[in-house]
Parts: sequence; C-alpha cells; structure tokens
Amino acid sequence: MKLILYGTSACHLCEMAEQYVQSAIQQHQSQGKVTYEKVDIALDDDLLEKYGLTIPVLHRLDNQTQLGWPFTDVDIHSMIKQ
Repeated sequence: MKLILYGTSACHLCEMAEQYVQSAIQQHQSQGKVTYEKVDIALDDDLLEKYGLTIPVLHRLDNQTQLGWPFTDVDIHSMIKQ
C-alpha cells in the first residue's frame, strides 16, 4: 500500500502529519508493506491549486481515499485498515 503526503516545506502541520504517518506505518508493518512519499505541492502548480489551502493531505493510492488536516494517528490507522 502506498500513501502520498501532500505538503510543503516550512509547514509545521506538515511536519506533525509526517510524524503521525511514520508512526502508523511502523505499527502496521507486520500486516503488510505500507510506504509513503512526501510530495511538495509548491513544485507543481496543479497540486498547489488543488491542495494549497488544505495541506497537509494524506492520500491512499489504491482506493483513492484522502484525509485532510486535521487528522490524527488514529485516523491514519483507520485509513490503512480500509
């Protein structure tokens, strides 16, 4: 399973979200491989327009679900289990 974390540099909420994602991934490794990629929306005009006011956003690729901020580690666990 692959997750995408949309954010940008110098975003303290994005840093918090990344910590939540890393923690959730570590806890779910025994259930299968879960990876994530950080995507800086400032590098892509389309992503900046789409997510500029809502980052951080966590996106699960295989079923297209998304979590917009604010979310917690509990929310991420639920997303992974879906």
